[in-house]
Amino acid sequence: MTYNRRKFISFLGKASIGAVFVPPFLVNCSSTTSPFEKGTISKRTLEKLKTIALKHLAPTDRDDLVLTEGLHYHTVLKWGDKINDKDTFGFNNDFTCFIPLDDTNPKDGLLWVNHESVNPLFVSGFNHREFTNPEAHRTKEQVTKEMYNVGGSIVRIKETNGTWTIVENDPHNRRINGSTPIALNWDEAIMGKNTVIGTNSNCSGGLTPWRTFITCEENYDDCFGETVYDANNNPSHRASSYGWEKFYNYPPEHYGWVVEIDPKDGTAQKHIALGRFAHECCTLYELPNKHVVAYTGDDANDEHLYKFVSSKPRSLKEGTLYVADTLNGKWLALDWETQPSLQKRFKNQTEVLIRAREAAKILGATPLNRPEDIEIDPITGNILITLTNNKRKNDYHGSILKIEEHRGAFDALTFKASTYIAGGEENGFSCPDNMAFDMAGNLWFTSDISGSSMNRIDRPYMPFKNNSLFVIPRYGKDEGRVIRVASAPTDAELTGPWFSPDGKTLFLSVQHPGEQTKDILNPTSKFPFDDDEIPKPTVVAITGALIEKMNNLQLLEANV
Repeated sequence: MTYNRRKFISFLGKASIGAVFVPPFLVNCSSTTSPFEKGTISKRTLEKLKTIALKHLAPTDRDDLVLTEGLHYHTVLKWGDKINDKDTFGFNNDFTCFIPLDDTNPKDGLLWVNHESVNPLFVSGFNHREFTNPEAHRTKEQVTKEMYNVGGSIVRIKETNGTWTIVENDPHNRRINGSTPIALNWDEAIMGKNTVIGTNSNCSGGLTPWRTFITCEENYDDCFGETVYDANNNPSHRASSYGWEKFYNYPPEHYGWVVEIDPKDGTAQKHIALGRFAHECCTLYELPNKHVVAYTGDDANDEHLYKFVSSKPRSLKEGTLYVADTLNGKWLALDWETQPSLQKRFKNQTEVLIRAREAAKILGATPLNRPEDIEIDPITGNILITLTNNKRKNDYHGSILKIEEHRGAFDALTFKASTYIAGGEENGFSCPDNMAFDMAGNLWFTSDISGSSMNRIDRPYMPFKNNSLFVIPRYGKDEGRVIRVASAPTDAELTGPWFSPDGKTLFLSVQHPGEQTKDILNPTSKFPFDDDEIPKPTVVAITGALIEKMNNLQLLEANV
């Protein structure tokens, strides 16, 4: 289903001059911002908003980070940069998250960045095209190097005279990688272990109400494969694409979890109660009684949307994991003790959580078209989920799903599901991925057209050119329009949008530029245009008068 602009503005639930809904805690996958919180937006402010000019950036295949008028960027960190005397910034940065060290100073704090995957050609020098039997030439040293370059980085950064830079050798600076010991937040051992080795496939993430980082393990089966079960419940191993298990015999069951990182000391734990699957992100909401609701999606074709509701305050262990039946508007409990159909397949709750995908299908959860990022609309309280695409079902352009919990209660067990907006040429975007709401409630989102499909005349993505960053203004003359404001370099996607606390900076990842490179001497991209001309995943800071005006209603209200 698609909507014309007039219908979409109404459907969006835009802010009016009346009261604005603001949850008591709202820190989601990609945003720490709060919208205009107090009561009303004045008529004078609304009139001034109409004067903000947004110039739509035309689709382009240019190898650069191209921004619309009123925006500019500078590099904060890139792959290989030193973050302390022993550690370097990892590969394929995705989710970003910034926490100020002091709430009174929004220009000095800790940046968390996910490192989702590696390209062995760049990271370890392994080029499978060089050999007739490439696996015979794979080395443990190469795999060890690849494992180091996934996980995440904590880096202290400061803004001085408009430029964000790393604080060299700050004691907070550290890496969490594929070899870091991580505890399991569960009473029962997983494959005989209570502490596992490493985190990988770290896609999007979030922030807890108690201000710790959340990082989510997505395509974990690329690293150590997967255990699959036949109709008689007999297990077998499906090999990974990286082949790491040939050198490090780590069970697949140790990966595919939501991971929490303490920014103060880097200690980490994996939350078993939230289930095991290809987590794109985890969006937390704290109820008035301090109980926590966590939304998370399984980013694969025909997989599902999940919700965890804690039974104890601020717990990500005690509680119930639910999966969505969007056709009937019900949250189905993945609870071994109360679901006879799960008891027939699994021996206990731990097995249900490890094999959450199987359990969800047994209960009749609705298959979705790659549920990725999840955000809570700070004005309406609705939950938005990007459904990137499902080519097997002829859904090439994806959509954004809207969930309205019953009576607005995030711990409700019934809801209404509908299409928020659909991708395609009519609406000017394709394959939505990461989202972020800014302080004014404008919706920003990125696209995820695969490098193998981009800019090919035999694919339906030609009109969109390179992946992009879009915004849907909530106010002014452009309200409800989908406006492209940035275009990614060749082969890259833009990920992890996160606004600084003062609304003056948008942190953004440029992930896998030059991904389709076959010859390292002739890369398809040279971004960020270093002297060595090797493409490097990069975190940038986007600033400018335009982003400040759009993002800070408080500032605008004060100056009318």
